[in-house]
Amino acid sequence: MPKYAMVIDLQRCVGCGACSIACRSENNVPEGVYWSHKITETVGTFPDVWFHYIPTLCNHCDNPPCVRGCPTRAMHKQENGITMHDTKKCIGCRYCQFNCPYGVIYFNWKKPHEYWRENQALLKGGTSSPAEEVREVGGKVVPYYNPERDETLAGIRPKGVVEKCTFCDHLVKKGELPRCVEACPADARIFGDLDNPKSQVSLLLGQFRPFRLKEQLGTEPKVYYIRNFNPAHHHSTKGEV
Repeated sequence: MPKYAMVIDLQRCVGCGACSIACRSENNVPEGVYWSHKITETVGTFPDVWFHYIPTLCNHCDNPPCVRGCPTRAMHKQENGITMHDTKKCIGCRYCQFNCPYGVIYFNWKKPHEYWRENQALLKGGTSSPAEEVREVGGKVVPYYNPERDETLAGIRPKGVVEKCTFCDHLVKKGELPRCVEACPADARIFGDLDNPKSQVSLLLGQFRPFRLKEQLGTEPKVYYIRNFNPAHHHSTKGEV
């Protein structure tokens, strides 16, 4: 049984957001919920300033606080290392959300995709309402709905439950890569079996010194970061005495 992990190469990542857009489309993620997100930092002193991006998602920890805190076992670990959530067992207590030190678990306070259920047009007689647009394009709740997400998890998670990244488990079980990995134009995301010494994730972790977010907490995250983006340069010199 493989043990899946992801390596994110910060030297390649430019913060374009393709991963987040692909994730929303693939998993029917509602507004205000971010299975794939990023931390944006401003680095340097004006005028030599640039942005530093750290992509974030569920870390699929080996020692996950979210799983330990779930009273119904809705949040659970699979043998392949993916941390999954069963919406049918979820009672909305949010213990998992409170226990997660990474802030990557979201709670649905309202009925998802409320905007696309709205029947009132912005300009009466001039524009269609969101609900009319969905009907015209043959959508299901939203203009584009991916039915494949229904295969292993609720296609759209209802009000009163939590949701988070699943490494696109419905694709992984078919031998496909998570959608965020496929969508990255810079190949900054690398996915694979951590237990296979010949996999790309294993080779990269051996080649570069990785770090993980808040690894001092003992959660054993399975999202690793390597290298760093540094566009700075300096004039060649031997220094002075």
